[in-house]
Amino acid sequence: MRILTREIVNLAGEDVELSGWVHARRDHGKLIFIDIRDRGGIAQVVFTPSAKETYEEATKLRPEWVIRVRGKVAARPENMRNPKIETGNYEIQASDLHVWNEAATPPIPLDTDGYEIDEEVRFKYRYLDLRRERLAKNMRMRYAVTSFMREFLGKRGFVEIETPILSKSTPEGARDYLVPSRVYPGNFYALPQSPQQYKQLLMVAGFERYFQIARCFRDEDTRGDRQPEFTQLDLEMSFTNQDEVMALIEELFTALVEKLFPEHHIQEKPFPRIEYAEAMKKYKSDKPDLRKNPKDAKELAFAFVVNFPMFEWKETEQRWDAVHHPFTMPQVKDAKEFREMFSAEGGSASGGKKDPSKILAFQYDLVLNGYEIGGGSIRIHDPALLQAVFEVMGNKKEDIEAKFGHLLQAFTYGVPPHGGMAPGIDRFIMLMMGEPNIREVIAFPKTGDGRDPMMGAPSPAEPAQLKELKLRTEK
Repeated sequence: MRILTREIVNLAGEDVELSGWVHARRDHGKLIFIDIRDRGGIAQVVFTPSAKETYEEATKLRPEWVIRVRGKVAARPENMRNPKIETGNYEIQASDLHVWNEAATPPIPLDTDGYEIDEEVRFKYRYLDLRRERLAKNMRMRYAVTSFMREFLGKRGFVEIETPILSKSTPEGARDYLVPSRVYPGNFYALPQSPQQYKQLLMVAGFERYFQIARCFRDEDTRGDRQPEFTQLDLEMSFTNQDEVMALIEELFTALVEKLFPEHHIQEKPFPRIEYAEAMKKYKSDKPDLRKNPKDAKELAFAFVVNFPMFEWKETEQRWDAVHHPFTMPQVKDAKEFREMFSAEGGSASGGKKDPSKILAFQYDLVLNGYEIGGGSIRIHDPALLQAVFEVMGNKKEDIEAKFGHLLQAFTYGVPPHGGMAPGIDRFIMLMMGEPNIREVIAFPKTGDGRDPMMGAPSPAEPAQLKELKLRTEK
């Protein structure tokens, strides 16, 4: 029965079977040494001429061939031990060798960290790139982080619920990816920028505590900490307030760092809270880097930025728009007070006795070392206030009904006060693993300009597909 390489440390003197990839080969006189690699690590295998057939087969081995080896576990000679690997004190004295598959010479080296290789080439051969130790470690750490989150939230009464990927276009601040419908020509689904409306509807449904490791899609320009598709921890709570949500998030990330990243140090606990206005005035950023020593990558300066403005004036469109999204609760008493802020005199950025730009929101961001890790807010649960927000943003009543009628109707059936947050998993792991961008912690990322060189995406659709969807492309 096959075992993993790391298990040989407890099996000295026993016969074992290993399967994996040839990581490296070294010939010392008549001895052939092979490092075999599997998901458990690396182990050294030695082939000697005394096992004639096995030895002759071993002379053909090349890097990345997939093999099975049988042999006895033995202690390495004192001068040949390798303290850099877990199995460095042991080796397998091979008695049998089977080649599952030969391998062509890899087009990129796999025994380096990979930073020196052009990203276009690495992503074209991503299935090889992922064999390198650094990236394999990143992928396993992603799993450890999401597993920890699931266990942490499950113990606190949260229920994991999946929400649809094919949905309806909603205003989240970025362009949607549209998916044409074959059954309903001329109509489109949209990929979710976030599960925003669904999680609020789950609060109406009475679940009270929801979370999801959610895949999100935004058709916006990429950069080092942004991708067309990304993953966030999406969570929502009923009968809560801003302080309770932030306290839960602080507890989660503190426990997460202490458990999985003990080599890191959280600079200040509890996490400091900074007014948005103060952050912009003092740091010229709403995601300030608060580390006392910014060169220390192991120092974690978490903070919450609070009291964001609810609205900003769009000069080109001559209208007010939500800074975060229209579902965020403004810091007003009710819909009447809110509408008074948008009187005829106050309908521009400068006119009127009251300035709508002064309306603050129950919005809060979690920042870490100069990055926004997550954003959240208390949501509007008053249908009249939500209607008013849509209206002052320039939406006509018929458009509001068409876009958000389902949500407003749901709110008429008894909606609890609720709020939540959505920390980004990619950015957090990027910082924890010391990576330069989030592409290094995503299994199959897009390039900086949004392409997939391995799959050749995006790519033209077949004429028959376009005809079936009643679509034409412009040349």
